[in-house]
Amino acid sequence: MRGLCKEEDYAFLGIPKSLSKEGWAALEEDWQAKKQERVRRRLEREKREQERLKAIEENKQAKECQWRIHIEDLTSRQEKDLQDRLTRLRMFREFQRKVLEEEIGMEGEAACQLLARM
Repeated sequence: MRGLCKEEDYAFLGIPKSLSKEGWAALEEDWQAKKQERVRRRLEREKREQERLKAIEENKQAKECQWRIHIEDLTSRQEKDLQDRLTRLRMFREFQRKVLEEEIGMEGEAACQLLARM
């Protein structure tokens, strides 16, 4: 029974039953070469994967940086617009106060109170 199993093993592996030591050495060298090739391919795959992940991370960081710059620019423009509106509103209120003082003859404090109620 044991002999039959060995024959089946040899047949499965595609190895002739009677191999010389040189044949076994050549076969072992071939196995080693295939093993080294598999290891080399695996390392190459891992290296490519690392490079891919690094590129993705760099791309993500670049997009985040662009987004931050965009938001800072947008915020800056909005703040400037608000400051400009505030300046225009103050100028208009000053104009209204002067008109009330000239036309109605109200003094500064009374004109300010009337403007505040408006």
